[in-house]
Amino acid sequence: MKYLLTALLLFDFVATNAQNKIDGNWKGTTESPNGAFEVNYTFKVVKDSLMGVVNTKFGELALENGKVNGKSFSYSISFNQTSINFTGVLVSDDKIVTKNERGETTLAKAKN
Repeated sequence: MKYLLTALLLFDFVATNAQNKIDGNWKGTTESPNGAFEVNYTFKVVKDSLMGVVNTKFGELALENGKVNGKSFSYSISFNQTSINFTGVLVSDDKIVTKNERGETTLAKAKN
């Protein structure tokens, strides 16, 4: 019984602390009324929360209200007194697709 309890606790620890495949650096190109520009995301999943930043030619912005549910996630970005809501899905280990009211962006896992 002692070994079974130890094994269950170890499994729970590993499952809880395993890195989520959404974690990491992601790159893509997004379209805007002023043309296309590169976006670089850094995502970090903690339990069911998504944290991180997005870097663009306009600067770095923190992700807000980030939530994760399996391979799906959502967050918002605020700038100039405007908030844009995003949804996303981990399509594969090296591909994420994000969507907002202005369109869709495909992100690829960045090579470190």
